[in-house]
Amino acid sequence: MPHPLPTRQEAAEVWLMPVFIAKAGHEDNLQKALHALQKLSRNDPGCLEYTVFSDGQRPGTFVLFEGWARKEDLEAHNKEDHVKKFVKGVEPLLAVPFAVTPLTPLT
Repeated sequence: MPHPLPTRQEAAEVWLMPVFIAKAGHEDNLQKALHALQKLSRNDPGCLEYTVFSDGQRPGTFVLFEGWARKEDLEAHNKEDHVKKFVKGVEPLLAVPFAVTPLTPLT
């Protein structure tokens, strides 16, 4: 039996990779803030993946790998109180503003 073609929803998935670099001395606070954000965001509608990683080669650097079923789910997530509070509260902990890289799966 042939494999089904991807649905429109699968084609509309959104994948992102934000990177956070802590100011010296703020690594633990940034890690705790990211862990709390991860826990809450995994419950947001349309969340396919939301995992924070510690960069093993660059101490104090954290990489978030996130996936959303649709662009609208990501937009709704970004409007959630827990996301807005995180973005505002994390600024003093960062050495530089966090960067977000959009990812596209190879097919």
